[in-house]
Parts: sequence; structure tokens; C-alpha cells
Amino acid sequence: MHSDRDVDLLARKYKERDEHGRLPHHWMAAKAQTHTHALAVVGVESISYNVEANTTRDNKGETPIDIASRSGACAEIIGLLSLTPEEAHSLGLKGMLGLYAPVHYWWNEMLGWMRSRSWADCHKFINEHDDELVSEVLKYDNSELLQGVACYSQIYTDSLVFFALRIIHRHPLSLTTKNDQGNTALQYAEHPQFNACKDIVKVLRLTPKDISSTPFPTLLRQHLPTQFVDEEIFGTYNTACTFIKHMKYDKAELLKVEDVLKPKLRKRCSVCNSFGRLMCARCKQTFYCTLRHQTAHWKKHKKTCKAPTTPPASEAELRILHEGMLLLNRCIQEPGAGDGPTSEVLSFLRSDSALGWTS
Repeated sequence: MHSDRDVDLLARKYKERDEHGRLPHHWMAAKAQTHTHALAVVGVESISYNVEANTTRDNKGETPIDIASRSGACAEIIGLLSLTPEEAHSLGLKGMLGLYAPVHYWWNEMLGWMRSRSWADCHKFINEHDDELVSEVLKYDNSELLQGVACYSQIYTDSLVFFALRIIHRHPLSLTTKNDQGNTALQYAEHPQFNACKDIVKVLRLTPKDISSTPFPTLLRQHLPTQFVDEEIFGTYNTACTFIKHMKYDKAELLKVEDVLKPKLRKRCSVCNSFGRLMCARCKQTFYCTLRHQTAHWKKHKKTCKAPTTPPASEAELRILHEGMLLLNRCIQEPGAGDGPTSEVLSFLRSDSALGWTS
């Protein structure tokens, strides 16, 4: 795939037969039991240089698909070798890559968008495609995408920084991955030839440990001071984050809701977490096991203690809140769960609930 490859030589080699009357396609069919992205690309390339290969028979009268079926080749190669010459010619290289080597296809598309600094197209791909495909694309080929970001980031935009964060969130080790020349993305960003903006340099100075231990919304707050101003890019993610902010969501808040829904946990002492019979007479939300603990806790509790201004939520209302918070926790907070709300979260946000909230 290198730009300096001899195209004419490749075309000749893909049409040469060996002493068994086999093309390279026959041997690929026999060795393709385990699927890899590189195998898929080589398979597509080979067919694009010789669209007649799938119908060519060796000295035993076998076509590549015969050998692939007999040897238990992976589904992608079986599908590729099942194409007729007319179908292969009609699809062309780009069409076959999209169908049989989608990771390489979208990785190559994204490199093109990066060279033209079309960050909106990069985000559109991430937002609209299957999460597994996106994750594979963002970590494909030793994280060359992150190195590309470093080379085309002289001009700051929110969209650029957001894209860099999405890459390293999906694949933290891309920060330390070196290319064939032994360079990391940070080294490219700091090189005088590329001179990346300071915001990207700051992002690339993070470590995999920083990324793995920091929730993605927190990374956004740290590195995007004008967070979510571009609705075209951040629209769906902004919806969920605004909802979280509205609920003042955090781990403690989630635990409070769980306590209310579980009667045995509802009356836990705020000091020692044992069962508490004494309730704060003012807020009616805080419990203690002894008067001594209630007195000791007052200095801290009085800062937040206040009489409820609205009737307490019903159990049904709390269950709806609890469901939404768990959903957001799973899809946004947990490591490896993606970097934005899924359709499941958006569906919850758009639905009317007993609390009267809508998107």
C-alpha cells in the first residue's frame, strides 16, 4: 500500500502462476483461517489487480473459493473470493475495501479528512458508526491517526481537541506508540516542522494512566474550556452532559438514590454507615445511629442542611431517575464504554418521564 510501490510489478505478480498452476490468490485462500485487518486489505488488493483470479483453476481444477471453503478460511475471505469478475470490477478497489476491509477503508478516509483538517467529518464517522468498528479504526496501524493529528494541528479548534481526546480515550496506549521511525505523536507535535498548537501538545503529554483513571467528561472539562460550543459536533454529547449537570450527577448522588430505593440502606448513619434511628428534624434526609454522632456531624451537615422546599419524590419517580443515572454511568463514566451517549441513552433522554423531563 506504500505510495512508492511498483504498481505494474504488483499487477504482474498477482497474475503469475507457480508450478502447481496456482495464483497468489489460491495460496491466500489456503492460509486465511484467522482474520486480520492486514489479511483483508491484501485480499482486496489482490482481487483489484486481477479480477479474473476468483474463476481461475489450478492444476487440480480448484478455484480460490474451492480451496478457501475446504481449508476453513475466515468469512471475510470467503465473501471476497465469492465475487464474480463482473462484481469485483463493478465494486472497484474502494468498494471492496468498504465491504471486506472496513477498518482500513475508514482509517484511510479519516487520514484524508485529517490532511484537509475536516474534523467535522471525523466526528461524524465516530457518531454514526458501530462502536466496535470505531474502536478498531481509531487504534488501527499503530495509532497513526493520533500521529496524524499531531502533524495537522497548527490551528486550534474545539473540534480538533475533541477528536484527539476521543482517540486517546478509546486507545490510551496510542500516546506512547512509536512509528517505524521511532517517534510518538507528542514528538511530532513538538517538532518545529509541525509546530502543533499548545492545546494539542498538552493533550499529547497525558499518559495512558491519566486516561485510564479519568472519566471522559472530566477530560473534556480539563481540555476544552469552551466546551460544546459547536453544536454540529457536540450536539448529542451535549444533550447527555447537560442532563448530568441538571441532576448534579456524581457517584455520591447515585448512591443516595440507591439508598432511597433500598429500605434497608435508607437509614444509614452518615458517620459510621450503621443502621440509624435518629433523623435530622430539619431536612429529614440524614440519619444517625446515636446522638453523639449526630452532634459530631452537625458542623459539616449544617452547611447543606435545609428544609425540603418540594415534596419528596415518589418511589416511581426515583426509579426513573435511578434508571437514567445507571444508564449514563454505564455509557459515559465506565472505562471502555465509549466516549459519548449511545442511542439507548438518547432514547431515554427523549422519552417523557414521571419527573417531567424531556430532551
